[in-house]
Amino acid sequence: MSGPSRRTLARRLESIEDFSEPSADLEQYLTPPELAAHLCHLAGLQGDLEGQVVDLGTGTGMLAIAASLSGVDRVAGIDLDAEALEIARRNERAVVGGGGDGGGRDHPIEWLRGDVSRQPFSLTDATVLSNPPFGAQRGNRHADRAFLETAREIGTASYTIHNEGSQAFVESFADDEGGTVTHAFRAEFPIPKRFEFHTAAQETLEAEVFRIEWSSQK
Repeated sequence: MSGPSRRTLARRLESIEDFSEPSADLEQYLTPPELAAHLCHLAGLQGDLEGQVVDLGTGTGMLAIAASLSGVDRVAGIDLDAEALEIARRNERAVVGGGGDGGGRDHPIEWLRGDVSRQPFSLTDATVLSNPPFGAQRGNRHADRAFLETAREIGTASYTIHNEGSQAFVESFADDEGGTVTHAFRAEFPIPKRFEFHTAAQETLEAEVFRIEWSSQK
């Protein structure tokens, strides 16, 4: 598959519209364009962009749109928040072109409203891209676990972004569920001041990214 270069992809993703009224409970933060481009570049090198790609907790649609721009024909984004999906549709129209409602494109992204933990996909061979909640809010601890559980159900490979210090948890989960962490690396995750509890104009978190290969024995 021949898609844009990582740098070109990141530049195109910079125009993605952010959340206008983000939810602190859902930990809605814009996935950095450079990180989204990095994930899709790595996925392309690993041969993981040849079939269906599913973005769990798609939010603004950043990862789904990155996959579509990378040349993936079958892309779906799922999110619990209807307003986020409207933003994602607008972003698809603006960044990919003609999307959101079919719009004349042969392979528009499919946007689905739903709970990731009760996902509607009857798939076992998708590539999963996801920036799940980091579990930073009270009551959200290990909120990323449900995303990994669904990735294991529907995916042959998954790329997920987690809070710093998650490696032991992710590797243990993968080991228990028949998966193998093949790539792990750190990434900067800038967060602008969006909520009252933020004290700085912008904070940069150290995130951890993992590629997991899932066993075909579901």
